[in-house]
Amino acid sequence: MGHLKSFSMHSLLLVIASLVFTPTNAITFTIKNNCSTTVWGAAVPGGGRQMDPGAIWTVTANPGQTGGRIWARTGCTVTGPNGLQCNAGDCGGLLQCTGYGTPPNTLAEYALKQFNNLDFFDISLVDGFNVPMSFLPVSGSGCSRGPSCSANLNNECPAPLRATGGCNNPCTVFRTNMYCCNSGSCGPTDYSMHFKSRCPDAYSYPQDDATSTFTCPTGTNYMVTFCP
Repeated sequence: MGHLKSFSMHSLLLVIASLVFTPTNAITFTIKNNCSTTVWGAAVPGGGRQMDPGAIWTVTANPGQTGGRIWARTGCTVTGPNGLQCNAGDCGGLLQCTGYGTPPNTLAEYALKQFNNLDFFDISLVDGFNVPMSFLPVSGSGCSRGPSCSANLNNECPAPLRATGGCNNPCTVFRTNMYCCNSGSCGPTDYSMHFKSRCPDAYSYPQDDATSTFTCPTGTNYMVTFCP
């Protein structure tokens, strides 16, 4: 704890500056709504925005950023200047998200500049599904592979998982270790295999790493498309 006492005001100002000013080597995520209806984009870091059909929204993240997520909120009602209540993907009733969304919501997840200077990224259905999504490196970036989930799983959602605005993951519904993988190892289930057969690139259960994690060299920019 002693090192906290030597933290100078100069150091504090540097930390504040690093939060306020975006460095030139920030990674760009271009988010596009290809859906036929309005969705409300959400990103942590990044906030949120109304996205009519065809709309594009750009957010940035710093190399080394971990825990980043991008998703679409659907079935939303504006409740105030920064108020937004959504059936799927709601982030605490706020337009500008500062925390992750409430299932069911399809997720684009990333961690930048990790092992061997690689970005790790994926599409996850572990929090359920509300819109189809792709998460691809931008053309010409030197990396060409990324995940896509173009099936509309809402139309084929198993009856126990159906929810207003989307298709829940089984952990949210049943809350058992078999589905939630809270401890030890776990394998695929009938529900996860249902999702995997329709979106083979996407995480279908929490330990579905082998076929669902993609990498690109750090410095790559990305495009996330709702309803690709």
